[in-house]
Amino acid sequence: MRDLRVACGFAVVMMVVGFCTAQEVTLENAPFLDPAEPMDVRIADLISRMTLEEKISQLKYDADAVPRLGIAPYNWWNECLHGVARAGKATVFPQAIGLAATFDTGLVYDVASAISDEARVKFQQAQDEGNFARYRGLTFWTPNINIFRDPRWGRGQETYGEDPFLTSRMGTALVKGLQGDHHRYLKVAACAKHYAVHSGPEALRHEFDAVVSDKDLWETYLPAFHALVDAGVETVMGAYNRTNHEVCCGSSKLLMDILRGQWGFKGHVVSDCWALQDIHQTHLVTKTPEESAALALKSGTDLNCGSTYGPYLKKAVDLKLVTEADVDRALSRLLRTKMRLGLFDPPEMNPYTKIPASVLCSQAHKDLARQAAQKSIVLLKNKNQCLPLSKNPTQLYVVGPMAANVQPLLGNYYGLSDHLVTILEGIMNTVSPASTVQYRPGALLDHANVNPVDWYSGIAAEADVTIAVVGLDNMLEGEEGESLASPAKGDREDIQLPAHQLDLLKKLRKNARQLVVVVTGGSPIALGEVHDMADALVFAWYPGEQGGQAVADMLFGDVTPSGKLPLTFPTSVAQLPEYADYAMTGRTYRYMTAEPLYPFGFGLSYTQFEYSRPRLSLAEIKPGQSTQVTVTLTNRGELPGEEVAQLYITDIEASVPVPQYALKGFQRVSLEPGQRKTVTFMITPDMLTLVNQDGQSILEPGRFKITIGGSCPSPRAQALGAAKTVEMILTVGE
Repeated sequence: MRDLRVACGFAVVMMVVGFCTAQEVTLENAPFLDPAEPMDVRIADLISRMTLEEKISQLKYDADAVPRLGIAPYNWWNECLHGVARAGKATVFPQAIGLAATFDTGLVYDVASAISDEARVKFQQAQDEGNFARYRGLTFWTPNINIFRDPRWGRGQETYGEDPFLTSRMGTALVKGLQGDHHRYLKVAACAKHYAVHSGPEALRHEFDAVVSDKDLWETYLPAFHALVDAGVETVMGAYNRTNHEVCCGSSKLLMDILRGQWGFKGHVVSDCWALQDIHQTHLVTKTPEESAALALKSGTDLNCGSTYGPYLKKAVDLKLVTEADVDRALSRLLRTKMRLGLFDPPEMNPYTKIPASVLCSQAHKDLARQAAQKSIVLLKNKNQCLPLSKNPTQLYVVGPMAANVQPLLGNYYGLSDHLVTILEGIMNTVSPASTVQYRPGALLDHANVNPVDWYSGIAAEADVTIAVVGLDNMLEGEEGESLASPAKGDREDIQLPAHQLDLLKKLRKNARQLVVVVTGGSPIALGEVHDMADALVFAWYPGEQGGQAVADMLFGDVTPSGKLPLTFPTSVAQLPEYADYAMTGRTYRYMTAEPLYPFGFGLSYTQFEYSRPRLSLAEIKPGQSTQVTVTLTNRGELPGEEVAQLYITDIEASVPVPQYALKGFQRVSLEPGQRKTVTFMITPDMLTLVNQDGQSILEPGRFKITIGGSCPSPRAQALGAAKTVEMILTVGE
């Protein structure tokens, strides 16, 4: 039986690569092809058969074939931020920041499971075609778990927001859904990026030094990475920047001491793309490519996305900057990933090779994309219950540059769906055919209208309701080089709505009987004037392929809005610290002292929720003890709805500065009108620790404020109509 497995394994490798010569027959008994052998034995055997040049050829993202060993070429670079990306047809789910707004880890897990199903199908299709190109492998460089510390960062849309706890929970759910739960095989390999302390400015990302205190490092920037390592993430990507003077892809502290030492990470580390050349070209830490290659390899960067390892690592070995043993160590980690993906085993052993092609863009996945978008949409204002709208208006006017535009559905790092539903299409799918509906773009995306004639604002006077769809898309915010309309390489220098779009709304307001404003975007926008003008205001993010239908479902009452902001929305940039300053002082809901436009965790509903006074199973605990806190949540309105109950903890007697509030738990609760449910949170000792100035987590005795509600505690949230938060004191004894 063992010989049969070996032969099958060998046959599979030969079939994939397309090479089989008389010399290769000797591989039939090779331990590296025997699935019955321990993985370490298989890896050591394969490495022992390779020349130094062959080994080095495997340490770059576009790894070469090794025909004499039956090793196929493999491109490690693939993306699936919110659906399989850049590889043609795939389901497009809401952008990551929109998924964060669902506060629903189960939903994110389901989305990730659907993505990895499609990834496996697309991989098999590529293998069948002999296609080993970029975006065709099983190693996906997602999720982005950097902290969205400043609204100006164009790539913030790729993250799960500004909070370390929410980011940890969402990132963990995505990783588990992507990688699967098989005892032997990975469904796909996920990647925690960009390690570490990386969140703009985009224009400086190849050269900046993120200088942070030990407290900020361990309290804010590292927790999500630690959580994903604990969740078993297979890959970590080093960032472009320096952190506290060390280049991230050559930092012994980050990669060796913390990642592999303290956290016990067993997977492989990949550089961000062409980050290694930055080490000598822009950071000026080294003088030559050989020195950069040696620094990265010795520090623990196993795989180079770029062109540094390929041509320069052999010379670095010759110069004795690194040893062949260093190369072997990196290669062993990469081979471990490939073996966990089943690339050296007979396909019939791996259950993930049996996923049917019919899952690709299936109706079930479209339905899931629609559900995710529905749960992500945030209702910011609803004056006099303007929403939900009637499906039978006499006249409806849809206007705005985002209404019929597919770009705001996509965000960045997107795939291509065969069924993109714009907001205009969603509305037309929903309203009665007997209704008169007119549509005008009304304004251009990124600059003022050239033609001064106004043939659009007057129509609002004729309509029962005007729905204006405005905001941002990936032309205005995104990654370096991607956002064609951004003067700051993808970042935004201001966070206002584009001025000409604001002018459009002002003209509409003069005429509209009711003005409903839908805003697209992946980051906070200063919507103060818009809030004042609108009868109802909705933030839709970049909601994916079914986003237009999901928006219509919410506007016309087929679903009740339940999304919550994973970000603080400031009133303007005047409330923000200097963009390039990575200190957390004054940033995010945890340390911002100014009253924001919309607080973290905020989002309205069509119904009204009420929280009872919380009850603690133990109001005073000893170090090491846990306690339960419970509240009764009641739907006091006339419609069913879902509420995200949020738990915040404040150390009110801390010896060092601590967050004003810190999210430590959340639960989605579905309630019919008049229904009540008990919501329980377990408060564990680690939830009560603080991070001191040395970056150490400690539990101090004293009093802690426990707050539960539908948003971060804020006078502004209640003024906007959020349910009143409830609180009580927990004491930790000596």
